[in-house]
Amino acid sequence: METKAFQEYYPDHLSHCYGCGTMNEHGYQIKTYWDGDETVTRYKPRPYQTAIPGYVYGGLLASIIDCHGTGSASAAMYRKENRPMDSEPSFRFLTGMLNVKYIKPTPINTILELRGTIREIKGKKVIVDVKVMAQGEITATGEVVTIQVPDRYIKDIIEKGNS
Repeated sequence: METKAFQEYYPDHLSHCYGCGTMNEHGYQIKTYWDGDETVTRYKPRPYQTAIPGYVYGGLLASIIDCHGTGSASAAMYRKENRPMDSEPSFRFLTGMLNVKYIKPTPINTILELRGTIREIKGKKVIVDVKVMAQGEITATGEVVTIQVPDRYIKDIIEKGNS
């Protein structure tokens, strides 16, 4: 696996996401890496991220699937274009659709592993399939349809941050 997470390549003005932003001290700050042709994130749920005692809140699972998917989409586009992840213009993706299937209750007192597979890259759309595993068992799956953030929006973000 690579030593630097995808999210660590994001410029500061694009690093405020609650799920994956390195600049958001209150967020999850997930870290995603390539592992061969798959992407991987490991996340340890906090005790308060519970649904019922001993199990993870489903909204947390949806959230980390979402951010794992958008980070994976960015990395996949850089890989497809054979560009370094810190090169400009930035490839950043937002969720167009998120479909989560909860297979079984996810224990909270363990490290969750998310594995992503890039199903399709078509124009500015990337589809990522994600599996959530706890103690080696799949507990949820997700389909994340991502859309590339247009350059004009990124420029607006930069300008608003400088004003």
